[in-house]
Amino acid sequence: MVAKQSKYEQIRLSRMEENKKRMEALNLPLLSQSLRTTSPNPSPMKQSAPRPRVVKKEVVVVRRSSRVANKPSPVVVDRVMIPRRVSSGRSRDLSNRVYASDEARAEALEKAENLHANLETHYPSFVKSMLISHVTGGFWLGLPKSFCKMNLPKRDEVMTLIDEEGNEHPTIYLPRKTGLSGGWKGFAVNHNLADGDALIFQLIRPTAFKVYITRAKVNI
Repeated sequence: MVAKQSKYEQIRLSRMEENKKRMEALNLPLLSQSLRTTSPNPSPMKQSAPRPRVVKKEVVVVRRSSRVANKPSPVVVDRVMIPRRVSSGRSRDLSNRVYASDEARAEALEKAENLHANLETHYPSFVKSMLISHVTGGFWLGLPKSFCKMNLPKRDEVMTLIDEEGNEHPTIYLPRKTGLSGGWKGFAVNHNLADGDALIFQLIRPTAFKVYITRAKVNI
C-alpha cells in the first residue's frame, strides 16, 4: 500500500514539474500575475441612437347626439365689412385735444336746429352734437334709438354718408348697437370734426344719409 502511494506521488510530482516548465515556457505565471494586479478598464457603454417616434394618424368619426343629429346646420351670416384705406403714415396727435365750451356747443347746436327746421320734411332727419369720443379715440357714433328702429335696416348694413359737396363715405351701421362703426373714423377725420360741432343727418335713401355740418367756434 505504501509502495503504491509513493509511486503515485512520484508520478504526480513529475507531472507538476512538467506543467511548471510548460507554464514558464509560455510566461503564464507572469501573465497571471499581471491580470491579478491590474483591473481591466470597463468598456464604455454603447449609446444607442434614439428610436424614432412613430406618429399614427387615425380617422376619428365624430358622433353627433341623437337630439341634434336631425336638426339643420346653423345658418352662416356674412358680416358687412369695408376695406380699410391705406394710411398716409401720419398719426393724429391726440395730446392737444380741444374741448368746446358750453357756449360754443350751444351756438353750433342752435344753428343746426335752425337749418334742420328748413329741410324737406318727407326725409327723416335728426341733429347730433359731437362729443370728444365721437371725433377722437374710439370713433364710435351712437344714433337715436327711436330713429333707428323706425327708419334704418334691421341688420348690419353699409350706410353711405354724403357731405354737402356730394362726396360719399361708406360706413357700417350696427342695428344691435344703433350706431355707426367702421368708416365713421374716416368721415370724421376727413372733415376735421371737433368737439361741439353739430351735424344734421337726413335720410335721403334707405341706406344713405345727407350730412350737414355746423362748426363750433374755438377760442384760441
